Amino acid sequence: MATIPTTYRAFQRTAGIGMAEKPITIEPITRTLPNGGKLGPHDVLTRIRAVSLNFRDIAILTGRYTTGTADGGIPASDCAAEVTALGSSVTDFQVGDRVSPIFSLGNITGYEEGLFSHNELGGDIDGVLREYAVFEDKVLVHLPKNLTWEEASTISCAGVTAWNAIGAPGSFDKGKTALLQGTGGVSMFSLLIALAGGVKPIITSSSDEKLAAIKKLAPPGKIGGYNYKTNPDQPVAVKALTGGKGVDIVVNNCGPQSIPEDIASLRRHGTVSLVGMLEGLAADWNPAQLLTLISKNGRLQAIAVGSKLDFQALNDFIETNEIKLEVLVDRVFEFDDSEAAFQYLGSGKHVGKVVIKM
Repeated sequence: MATIPTTYRAFQRTAGIGMAEKPITIEPITRTLPNGGKLGPHDVLTRIRAVSLNFRDIAILTGRYTTGTADGGIPASDCAAEVTALGSSVTDFQVGDRVSPIFSLGNITGYEEGLFSHNELGGDIDGVLREYAVFEDKVLVHLPKNLTWEEASTISCAGVTAWNAIGAPGSFDKGKTALLQGTGGVSMFSLLIALAGGVKPIITSSSDEKLAAIKKLAPPGKIGGYNYKTNPDQPVAVKALTGGKGVDIVVNNCGPQSIPEDIASLRRHGTVSLVGMLEGLAADWNPAQLLTLISKNGRLQAIAVGSKLDFQALNDFIETNEIKLEVLVDRVFEFDDSEAAFQYLGSGKHVGKVVIKM
């Protein structure tokens, strides 16, 4: 029988909720496992192997996150973990399995009521930036076997969000095009899903060097892109890259300010998937501009990550298509350097995911 530790190391947010002018930070702590390490019938003790960060983790520290967060909570929602010990009634997992908890612990099927702003790892409950964690078996999924710990840690928030924003599962239509705003985790994950599913991605960046590097990830012509600093008119840039047609999908990472331009960038029956708020929550446009969607038979949808079923479907897609995620991992930090990892993510210098390995 595996030895169950009684304590573990972790990082927690310093007390209080951050504000843009006075951000909070994270600090190392030692925690005790609940119930002295004694597992309930459906409990699974996991050893965290790698954690990946999201913009949300920075937004909480700076007061830009829009839902409730716990003071002094453990940050981060995305991890890859190894099963270390099992409760007596656990049947779907074995010691040594590679697993991850879902982002929102109440979102199993996607149809539960009243749970999507609660039970979110790294937000209103403790996250995964720690050595060990106990989860109920129903909130865990098996990870793809073809990925490293670092690669597998990127899936639960950024990956599942990208999966639903692009339009999966099962709805890929070869020949579609998708506009991906920026080169962060959701955009880069969307790019890999699109390439595997036959959707042509168009990605944006303020760096020509980043764009050139990303285009090398596929044969010439498979990835489009443009510099939004030198080409600030998004609809014009998009239509120039699509023969005047526009795109089928816009993965909106910027937030509400860009929605009118996103709609203008669509072709008929296109979709704007609202997933982020990199440019903040303010918008200065007339709500009547939303009516442009009517003339295009278009759709504006909000993506709140996804369910356990979505996570499992994405994992199957990754494994079936033998998708490697190494290009998603921009930089890997050691656990003791977690604060530096947060600072690097906040700098905006990354392409893809910032990962902390244990």
